[in-house]
Amino acid sequence: MQSTETPAVQAGTITIGGDLTVNRMAFGAMRLTGDGIWGPPKDHDECIRVLKRTVELGINFIDTADSYGPYVSEELIAEALHPYKEGLVIATKGALLRTGPNQWPVDGSRKHLEEALNGSLKRLKVEQIDLYQLHRFDPQVPSEEFLGFLKEAQQQGKIKHIGLSEVDIEQIEEAKQYFEVVSVQNMYNFGEQRWNNVLKYCEKNNIAFIPWYPLNAGNVSAQQAIKKVAERHNATDYQIALAWLLAASPVMLPIAGTSSVKHLEENVQAATIKLTDEDFQDMPLPQ
Repeated sequence: MQSTETPAVQAGTITIGGDLTVNRMAFGAMRLTGDGIWGPPKDHDECIRVLKRTVELGINFIDTADSYGPYVSEELIAEALHPYKEGLVIATKGALLRTGPNQWPVDGSRKHLEEALNGSLKRLKVEQIDLYQLHRFDPQVPSEEFLGFLKEAQQQGKIKHIGLSEVDIEQIEEAKQYFEVVSVQNMYNFGEQRWNNVLKYCEKNNIAFIPWYPLNAGNVSAQQAIKKVAERHNATDYQIALAWLLAASPVMLPIAGTSSVKHLEENVQAATIKLTDEDFQDMPLPQ
């Protein structure tokens, strides 16, 4: 009964930082905003329904950031789900400014990160962030400034675990001099695998790998392969893209995002799809 009512459980689990065990089909809350990830969503009530439905479907990891909206995504999560169900992990991020729709300047200064973190704590209505991820390394700021701040915030109890986003192995190694890195969130999908070396590094070091942009519509050959496998399973392209990510690595934690309950329910069904050897001939797993 549970497998049909809560399909996310069929994705299996991953344990982040030694104590946060979550189902590997997660939810990305970036799309719960206006166009250009700017301002409020067109349908506020539907976004609230989406968030409530995520939990019903067995999802217990939600990814967000202060820059989504900005602030809108975090506020909606708290409105819909606070007080949070036991075991629900809300991961957020900081280090990006918002100057307009689709504009994402980086600011890794201590001043900005402190404001971002404190703002996230307030909006999410928590005393501690389960997983706080550095949205980007800022090339204009000495790395010891933002890495040192995160270490201090963790020591103060504001952050439980720390992750990174859009980083290479060298940057992960640098961050590990300050704190344990428990997650890496890089752009990754079947058609875009330039971070394969980082994925393998995460596997070896038991670091969760959170792929964003799970379906790369720009890669024509990849799209054709996905479509072929989707037709074989009578599934959507997005479901197959997510199923492939789940199969690609045991540390993979896909965050399917949408502002529609219908699409959410479709996406989560990817956890029930078992790809075959024939599928993997069309969509080879990362080497």
